[in-house]
Amino acid sequence: MTSDRDWIDIGAAADFSTTPLRRVKAGNVELAVSFRDGEFGAISNACNHAGGPLGDGRVEGDYVICPWHNWKFHRCSGSGEPGFEADRVPAYPVKVEGGRVLVNVEAGSKRSRAPHPPHPLSRKPERAPGPLRLAGISTTAMDGANPRFSGSDHLLDHALKAARDLGAETRMIKLNDLSFRNCEGYYSKAARACTWPCSITQMDADDQMDQVYEALVHWADAIVVATPIRWGAASSLYFKMAERLNCIQNAITIRDQVLIRNKVAGFIIVGGQDNIQAVAGQMLGFFAELGFLFPQFPYVAHSRGWSREDMEANVEIVRGSTELAEGASMLAKRCLDLAADLIARHEAPPSVERGGRKAHALRT
Repeated sequence: MTSDRDWIDIGAAADFSTTPLRRVKAGNVELAVSFRDGEFGAISNACNHAGGPLGDGRVEGDYVICPWHNWKFHRCSGSGEPGFEADRVPAYPVKVEGGRVLVNVEAGSKRSRAPHPPHPLSRKPERAPGPLRLAGISTTAMDGANPRFSGSDHLLDHALKAARDLGAETRMIKLNDLSFRNCEGYYSKAARACTWPCSITQMDADDQMDQVYEALVHWADAIVVATPIRWGAASSLYFKMAERLNCIQNAITIRDQVLIRNKVAGFIIVGGQDNIQAVAGQMLGFFAELGFLFPQFPYVAHSRGWSREDMEANVEIVRGSTELAEGASMLAKRCLDLAADLIARHEAPPSVERGGRKAHALRT
């Protein structure tokens, strides 16, 4: 049984009827208040998934869609969309008296979460026993049906072969062979909307970025990333991958969770144009922020320079260069040597105090 004191005035009905969805605070309770076909609805503002603000989302039919990851809840009952009804956010009685909208926050329904098995990537990163493991990441883009010679892939092959000769396990990941979506800007909505594992990976079982995440976070002790130079920058596939790797760095920001520990990175950079140091600088800065460490001389590179447009000669130089092949092989060795030293001598700390993101905690 309720009394008049249980009902909280949240505003004029005329104001609420002009917008389909609004975020409102009633007492200490954050609400998502909707209006459609002459009927008001009031549900909790907090989404079940990652706490996204439902009141900042949109209404589609009878459902409020979370602005962070598009989860849907009935705007009046709070139940999940068809097939996911057990995922329910609290719903609250609403009435209109004297032109005012009143909500009874004391009579809200219970929040319920359907059991969702944890994503395989969400397990604790722990190094499995065994030999050293080196992952090669190729960022070369090409028409797979009509392949061409790739200088960066050629040297990456040499690096992986050298690693195998040293007794390491290797894994080649060619981004060109993977089907993975572009980053869709969850971080631009809110830091906490950029989750680990990546929200896209959680929602789309066909997204193959999970292969990169698995290799970097769980499998590899060291990685070598190879890229061509495209107009003075790394390849478009490199940046597509880098944007999706933001969720690894952001885990430090939102929960002080350092996913990359005692892992080493090196780079191979090949192009017909110059700007090698700038490309290397971006890659070093980015992978440092993820938590990777670097051996002395962490990259090998080749470029014909700005004044030459003889790409045929560039290809032949890379293909036939014993120095570049040996350089790539020794890069793999330096990465593995450092990885072995880290594994043998150092325990990864349980957390890294104020590491990453300019050493700032997330301010809320």
